[in-house]
Amino acid sequence: MSERKATVSRNTSETQIEVSINLDGKAKSSLKTGIAFLEHMLDQVVRHGLIDMDINAAGDLHIDAHHTVEDIGIALGQAFSEALGDKTGIRRYGHAYVPLDEALSRVVIDFSGRPGLEYHATFPRARIGDFDVDLIHEFFQGFSNHAKATLHIDCLRGDNAHHIAETIFKAFGRAVRMAIESDPRMQNAVPSTKGSL
Repeated sequence: MSERKATVSRNTSETQIEVSINLDGKAKSSLKTGIAFLEHMLDQVVRHGLIDMDINAAGDLHIDAHHTVEDIGIALGQAFSEALGDKTGIRRYGHAYVPLDEALSRVVIDFSGRPGLEYHATFPRARIGDFDVDLIHEFFQGFSNHAKATLHIDCLRGDNAHHIAETIFKAFGRAVRMAIESDPRMQNAVPSTKGSL
């Protein structure tokens, strides 16, 4: 399998973002977004996905975090799409259940070429610190649209907002790790009956 790395820049009137990833990394990250809680969550993806991720983002945080969070999701999705290439030899599908105390979330992903998000998570409060929990949906919507992935996220239970968010991002990292792994039985084949994804 060839080197699976990508660097993507996204520059708009609202945000300036650069994302670099190595899908075969060693769980190293440099995250500079101006949004501490998002960085904490992205670090969970890095550690549980065993990928390297560098993100430098400047956005209109004086308004709110919406544009920055959404655009980071978009740029990260674009980077995944580029790094995966034609997806030869990968497992394609991944899933994970992750608990944290009372919270339990399930994430299932298919790097199908068909963007779609099913997101079902209810939070007991609107903010974690100063982070608006609605932005978690926006992040994953941006990612799924631009990674061209079908993504199902379900929080099955939970009372603590931080625990709920953390189980979602950890499960996402674990599901991604499974889906992008090399499948030795696929050899040089694309995992689709159509012959392409």
